[in-house]
Amino acid sequence: MIRRTLGATGLPVTTLGLGLAALGRPAYITLGREIDLGTHRSVEAMERRCHEVLDAAYAAGVRYVDAARSYGHAERFLASWFDARGLSPDAVTVGSKWGYRYTGHWRMDPTAHEVKEHSLDALRRQLRESLDTLGERLDLYQIHSATLESGVLEDRAVLAELVALAGRGIAVGLTVSGPRQDETIARALDAGVDGVNPFRSVQATWNVLEPSAGPALAEAHGQGWGVIVKEALANGRLAGRDPDPRLEPLRRAAAAAEAPMDAVAIAAVVANPWVDVVLIGPVTVQQVRSNLRALDVTLGPGALRALGAMATPPDRYWSQRASLPWA
Repeated sequence: MIRRTLGATGLPVTTLGLGLAALGRPAYITLGREIDLGTHRSVEAMERRCHEVLDAAYAAGVRYVDAARSYGHAERFLASWFDARGLSPDAVTVGSKWGYRYTGHWRMDPTAHEVKEHSLDALRRQLRESLDTLGERLDLYQIHSATLESGVLEDRAVLAELVALAGRGIAVGLTVSGPRQDETIARALDAGVDGVNPFRSVQATWNVLEPSAGPALAEAHGQGWGVIVKEALANGRLAGRDPDPRLEPLRRAAAAAEAPMDAVAIAAVVANPWVDVVLIGPVTVQQVRSNLRALDVTLGPGALRALGAMATPPDRYWSQRASLPWA
């Protein structure tokens, strides 16, 4: 596992990081979740599972973990894992996010699983909650799914608060989503208050089906920002469970590499020179091991071109993603 710093943040990270979106709450939009979890989704069962996956990732050398206020009890589970293992705050670099509230109430079918709010009040409230739970373990705090439409990148009060947070020693970043990721990243690169830009990292979706943010991420990396990639497996669509014939190039690449589809899909993300961390989102120890095989996969130019041909228009990709059921 290669260790590096996350751009100008100076935070130590590893090539692969562990995302807790699917481990902190009972429902999420990942294909095959009912197979992986079955009905064992009580708070206690999910905390045990989260600890098992964290153990496996940590033993393999993973040293970045990504949570969010909206990921149910993800921050709480992470804190209890630190405590149970007796780890020092600097054992793992921890990132979390504000801007969405978890409203699922630990149900599979709530009216809404999460609610977005990018206001100054939301930032202050959720930062207090994150610090109450994680304490000095919190290293990176990110806007959760910043978009042009939310106006958060023009909100001077929010930006000033983030500048102040960075001054307190917590690195500040943002995550982006949707078909206009590239435009949002470009806007964030120019954001700031009185000439000060609080952001030092960006997290975006990039996979072989949705690579449109690539040039913007390369630009951010060139300006010294840390780059974290999420949804490398397109919410499970690239993990071998989707029969879609359009995924045939990935199946062929996996057969040629003698590796599972998920490992090859992740390896395609790792191959980008502007990537610092690729998040994996396993919910079983077996999936951790399968994902980690990406580090042993080398994709040649021909394979990368074939996988590149799988790209779909961003509007179509995000429309399909929005239709995925919470399960």
